[in-house]
Amino acid sequence: MSDTKPADVTSKPLFYDPTERRIRSFVTRAGRLSDAQARAIATLGPQFLVPYQKTILDVNSLFGRAAPTIFEIGFGMGETSAKISAGMPEKNFIGVEVHTPGVGSLLKLTDELGLLNQRIIQHDAFEVLTNMIAPNSLAGVHVFFPDPWHKARHNKRRLIQSPLVALLASRIAPGGYLHCATDWEEYAVQMLEVLGAEPTLQNTAEGYAPRPDYRPVTKFENRGLKLGHGVWDLVFSKI
Repeated sequence: MSDTKPADVTSKPLFYDPTERRIRSFVTRAGRLSDAQARAIATLGPQFLVPYQKTILDVNSLFGRAAPTIFEIGFGMGETSAKISAGMPEKNFIGVEVHTPGVGSLLKLTDELGLLNQRIIQHDAFEVLTNMIAPNSLAGVHVFFPDPWHKARHNKRRLIQSPLVALLASRIAPGGYLHCATDWEEYAVQMLEVLGAEPTLQNTAEGYAPRPDYRPVTKFENRGLKLGHGVWDLVFSKI
């Protein structure tokens, strides 16, 4: 018997929607929620899922400690997020994802690895940043392999654009960082241009950065590298 349930309407990447005159962090798409993912949401959600609210989040109370906090947009199925959280137990991690199977998957990994430093918000990232994250409060932000929207007519839907970057920069504390990664070269060029144009951010490298040790190489990425495909990391610090 298949370990799946009927299609669940979920969503992904941030873009400006001229019909609504606001920035959205997703477009709707269908996904399938497995029984294991559904169980993880039901049993672990009360502990690790943070409801969206229009008030600033008390991060110290949420984690029961004061520690540097890393914010991640779009963690997919959560494998990379879980590995990073496990490797840095001294830091807090808040992952934002709208894709329900991905939320269930990361919850399952959080339980299996005993990650007490991981929390998840299932909501639009732009609204979470605007209403729940205090200015100058984040130690870092991760945006790994967002949808490249590779067709020219869809480029406006890309996540890394000036309005979001300005908002992210306002939430990162001085000395904190914004780390983006993509395997689409044309998108990497755009990322470098957009990040470089934000006056409160400074590139930590001459162009693209070496992959930081904390970001693991995924199976998909490793296959691409063996085939000669490129991956570009960009790490900017908050001035």
